[in-house]
Amino acid sequence: MKFSLPKIATAPFCPPEVAGSVAVDPGASLWRRLLRFAGPGLLISIGYMDPGNWATAIEAGSRYGYNLLFVVLLASLAGMAVQCLCSRLGIATGRDLAQLCRERYSTRSARTQWLLAEVSIIATDLAEVLGCALAFHLLLGVSLSTGIVITAFDTLLVLALQNRGFRRLEAIMLALVATIGVCFFIELLLIKPYWPDVARGFVPSLSAIGDAAPLYLAIGILGATVMPHNLYLHTSVVQTRLVGNDRASRADAIKLARIDTIGSLALALLVNAAILILAAAAFHNTGHSDVVEIQDAYHLLDPLVGGALASVLFGVALLASGQSSTFTGTIAGQVIMEGYLNLRIPCWQRRLITRGLALIPAFIGVWLLGDGAVGQLLVLSQVVLSLQLPFALYPLIRMTNDRRLMGEFVNRWPTRILAWSLFAIIGAANAWLILQMAL
Repeated sequence: MKFSLPKIATAPFCPPEVAGSVAVDPGASLWRRLLRFAGPGLLISIGYMDPGNWATAIEAGSRYGYNLLFVVLLASLAGMAVQCLCSRLGIATGRDLAQLCRERYSTRSARTQWLLAEVSIIATDLAEVLGCALAFHLLLGVSLSTGIVITAFDTLLVLALQNRGFRRLEAIMLALVATIGVCFFIELLLIKPYWPDVARGFVPSLSAIGDAAPLYLAIGILGATVMPHNLYLHTSVVQTRLVGNDRASRADAIKLARIDTIGSLALALLVNAAILILAAAAFHNTGHSDVVEIQDAYHLLDPLVGGALASVLFGVALLASGQSSTFTGTIAGQVIMEGYLNLRIPCWQRRLITRGLALIPAFIGVWLLGDGAVGQLLVLSQVVLSLQLPFALYPLIRMTNDRRLMGEFVNRWPTRILAWSLFAIIGAANAWLILQMAL
């Protein structure tokens, strides 16, 4: 049987710099098809464990112990549901979310959505700049400003990888994610948290977010988990898997994408939970509830754990997190620009634009507020992402509910209810936060 991409699916991200689709043979076993389809979910999961997640999770664990673990869990489950909608939209239509928004909305609305999406990209890259700069500062001993300058040269990494093919890029991302996971696994072995208390932290509690401060952090966790640019990215990268044009092939592709998404985001959930557990066990439970900066966490790990290994692992994982997020942010930025503006530029140029715009607030923030404000800037960037999320989520839900667009792959009623409920919760939480900040 001959299989190919849908006619309108052209894998619009970074061609030809990041090229190379993966054919999925419909006659192969389920296990082989899963292996061929695995990858897009992994790229999406990187955004779920970027340095912004570190800042929110460390502050949440330090200040409130394990009490906000349930927020990490619920945010990750919400992310799984939303990202599954993204893969469904990309496979069913052969187009990404940005392209569809340009086609279905007025020019003014599409341009407004594009500007908001670019804000989310800059906020994401700001977190990556600060995270990598901190990693260089902690591991190499350079100043934070020098670390920020070093991050400006990560474009060279994009240039080095641009002709390696998409499957190779996925393998590199897997290695970086594995590095993060292994580092935190060893950290938890060294810290030895009390697991019954950890388990109780996963039980939802409204009282835990009853005040403005924990709610602010909870919304930051949500913004750091369900990231707007990931919605655009996922609808595009899922099209790198070549499937048949018939109904059965697309239905199978949607099923495989769902398994890939849920499995990858489950790994991200474990990493994010590990960061919060580490902060709660190492700092909150030892009376250091004022640790809200990543560099403070790094320096305190050695005396608390009793060796230098913990802090080194922490720094290495932070660097891997920032660098992996850089690549996915570049691809997402390209998808958004091409989809909304029908403008195609090389990946390295897009990287220069995004990184240049992120360096400005990073330098200004460090210059005005000092090195100790990095954690505040990271949390703020995640809150900005959460505020941007409804503007990307709304068209995603509307489109996947549209039978004329989706055909037989339109959302069923249970999925519609779940999707709109998530939208309402996110919108209400953001409105409450803005009200609290204004009072």
